[in-house]
Amino acid sequence: MDLVREFARHNSEAAFTELVQRHIALVYSVARRCTGNDSDAQDVTQAVFIILARKASGLRERTLLPGWIYETTRFTAARLLRTNARRQAREQEAYMQSTLNEDDTADVWEKLSPHLEAAMSRLAERDRALLVLRFYQKKSGPEAAALMGIREDAAHKRLSRALEKLRKFFTKRGVDSTAATIAETISANSVQAAPVALAKAVTAVAITKGAAASGSTLTLIKGALKIMAWTKMKTAIVVGAAILLAGGTTTIVVKRMASPSIDESLWKPDSRVFAKVPPVLIIRPTRSDSAASSSISNGEKAMRLNATVAELLSDAYGVPESQMTLPDGLPQDRFDLMLTLNDHPKEALQAELKKRFGLVAHLETRDAGGFALKIKNPTAPGLARSRGGNGSSMSSSMRSFSSVGTLPPEVAAKIHAQSGASPGEQTTMNNQTMSDFAKYLETKLGSHVIDETGTTNRFDVKLQVQEQPGESKEDALKRSLLEQLGLELAPTNMPVEMLVVEKAR
Repeated sequence: MDLVREFARHNSEAAFTELVQRHIALVYSVARRCTGNDSDAQDVTQAVFIILARKASGLRERTLLPGWIYETTRFTAARLLRTNARRQAREQEAYMQSTLNEDDTADVWEKLSPHLEAAMSRLAERDRALLVLRFYQKKSGPEAAALMGIREDAAHKRLSRALEKLRKFFTKRGVDSTAATIAETISANSVQAAPVALAKAVTAVAITKGAAASGSTLTLIKGALKIMAWTKMKTAIVVGAAILLAGGTTTIVVKRMASPSIDESLWKPDSRVFAKVPPVLIIRPTRSDSAASSSISNGEKAMRLNATVAELLSDAYGVPESQMTLPDGLPQDRFDLMLTLNDHPKEALQAELKKRFGLVAHLETRDAGGFALKIKNPTAPGLARSRGGNGSSMSSSMRSFSSVGTLPPEVAAKIHAQSGASPGEQTTMNNQTMSDFAKYLETKLGSHVIDETGTTNRFDVKLQVQEQPGESKEDALKRSLLEQLGLELAPTNMPVEMLVVEKAR
């Protein structure tokens, strides 16, 4: 990371050349296994280092660079494979089938390597990073533990669990071997030398951040960056009993909470009242008289009234309903949710949904259409830089617009002047990022929205949406965003991580 910072601050060619020399073998080897041929692997390698050059200034101080590079290589290779999916699939399937049908099982690597990156993708992000350090970069146990920021015994346990998961994955694909043999095989074979001339070619193009790259490479970079933006690297969490402290090692397991009762006066969609709710997890049959649902949130804490099971799943996994595939026979009843736990609230809600409804979920990346959120007018009246606060949001359906005084007077007057308009909705969001706002828009549009505003600032947002005669809800929202907030929703295609909900076995 010192080299990354040196390049970001001074555009140091020497620093970037050293970064390429250190990591090119890792990138090339992973890309080679993912793509199955040298030419594609070199294209992926070029793209990965261009991405590194472009994103160097934005990488966090504590980024574990080998893990980041490994993930970026996987994303970039995945994008390349999608570009030529049919041909690649036939070739890879033929190769894997031929290796699985071989009588000689002595050469474990020949059978294991076609499946290795698929197996690694099933692991948690930090487990993958640990395996990259230990077996791809051949760090010792103490070195890997220090880089991960954990105790050596904790790293050993994490490594053992990850290897056992790999062993089970390979066994299902006809590679019958022990975890120790798998570890030794990966360590000996996973990284091979990259072509001699590739490092110079990569450095020369990447240091310009892709200005001299070919059109196909730029297309590959664009697609890989979209996958990186939309992949959150989550895995389904299996929930156990309690937080366990033993021998200085902390193993976090979600505590299964009883559902206490709280005073009925606290069940109000009011941010001031919500702030007073003690730490609880309550799911109860709804007591709301309203035909629609309402909600209020503060970070990972949330309250919902008259919510569907799909809305509860959205709170539990942080994925909007537009990005879910739901099983048949989902309960049609409505529920009230109060989630104000301080520790691991989402994981606790996942455990409760599994216990109560028998529902679990996992994430899958798929291509889908959606919108890109962009800033067209940074001085729009309804968008203001946040003055701080704890970050909250609230929306409510409005039957009249007597309360639109929260908007600037000229905007309120314009809304009042619209004739024949239908009832609208007022939304207020405090201290939220544009990424947070994009997620909110997904819930309103039922489509995917990616934040392309390019800003990491936090904003206080006030938005009043009211349909004009002959106008659809989507068009009304787009118009209101542009007029009041200066934001544009542009149609786009993107890889989207879908939440696949299933009945627990």
